[in-house]
Amino acid sequence: MLSALQGEKVTIYFLDGSCLSDGVLEKADEKFIKYKTEYQMHYVPVSSVRSVALDTKERQRPRMGFGQ
Repeated sequence: MLSALQGEKVTIYFLDGSCLSDGVLEKADEKFIKYKTEYQMHYVPVSSVRSVALDTKERQRPRMGFGQ
């Protein structure tokens, strides 16, 4: 299933509640996920992953203040 996301910009959520975002899933096999951000290359064990989300659209930030 993860191999279908290779080359896509995804966010990885971990069992401990932390996450990795703004990176590309380079490769996935039975034991590890290779994930590349702008500054680092991560090798993540599949057993520590809770979910993987495909980033399809940038979120718009809510406006602050009393604009018209």
